[in-house]
Amino acid sequence: MGPVGGQGDIRDQDAAVKYYTQDEIREIVSYASVRNITIIPEIDMPGHATAANRAYPEFSGGGSKKRPDFTFNPGKEETYEFLTGILREVSELFPAPYIHFGGDEVHFGNQEWGNKESVKDLMKNENLSDLKEVENYFSHRMADSISSLGKITAAWDEVVNAGLENERTLVFWWRHDKPEQLKASLEGGYKTVLCPRRPLYFDFVQHQSHQNGRRWDGFCPIEDVYSYPDNNHDFTEIESEFIKGIQACLWTEKLKTSQWIDFMSFPRMIALSEAAWTMKENKNYSRFESSLPKIFNYLDDLDIYYFNPLNDTARVEPPISIINN
Repeated sequence: MGPVGGQGDIRDQDAAVKYYTQDEIREIVSYASVRNITIIPEIDMPGHATAANRAYPEFSGGGSKKRPDFTFNPGKEETYEFLTGILREVSELFPAPYIHFGGDEVHFGNQEWGNKESVKDLMKNENLSDLKEVENYFSHRMADSISSLGKITAAWDEVVNAGLENERTLVFWWRHDKPEQLKASLEGGYKTVLCPRRPLYFDFVQHQSHQNGRRWDGFCPIEDVYSYPDNNHDFTEIESEFIKGIQACLWTEKLKTSQWIDFMSFPRMIALSEAAWTMKENKNYSRFESSLPKIFNYLDDLDIYYFNPLNDTARVEPPISIINN
């Protein structure tokens, strides 16, 4: 799939092919393991499948004008065989107990499903009433494949409504504007990772003066990262038992240089570590802020280009902009 699906990027469809070889993946996994980092692979399905469908168009479920070939075809048995084979290969490369299959934003490109005879046959044979039920059927099939490989299914919060086995599923709640999905996940007994777009998507801008990055009804300043989740949620004792931790997300397809990745990550990543690992009664943003100059000295020694919230003119945005949306 690499030489075909790996061609192009968000700026240029004809950009040089990029992909990882198996040996390169093994090297990355080994590098992380030495540092006590577990890499969880995410193989998106049934949406976000354009790269795979470019290489294997026979498995395409179509898409939309804006997102052509966005989905896999859930009506073809060959699709499940193809994807299970990919997951088997992934399982052998990544020793993590989880495989993430995405499951998000399928509605961005499933409009053609209802016109495909294979999907119509699936709906008739499985007594599925609409395309959402088709999506849920797909999720169950792939979760079964992941389980057969001895792994636990991980997926975005859309799958909460699919009725997957809670003991074998890890949910990542990312839609901050849909708190009902978080509530349903916890009430359903799903182990849940908190990674809401606000304040934990680090491709959002971090200061009012910044021009590059996302702004969806606001952005993600370091103060909000530090105070999460204490200032956002009031979990019951039972709900807290199902929360496995918090996660920041940085989508790098729009970050052209490592300098930009550093700038969007630091020092928010430092704030994230305290948000995740410091007891609520021990958190104090003033104390954290007073420690930042020493942290900046350390980052300087590592040649990391960071944002300085104490002096927002000290480190300006890097010279090559990222693409906004």
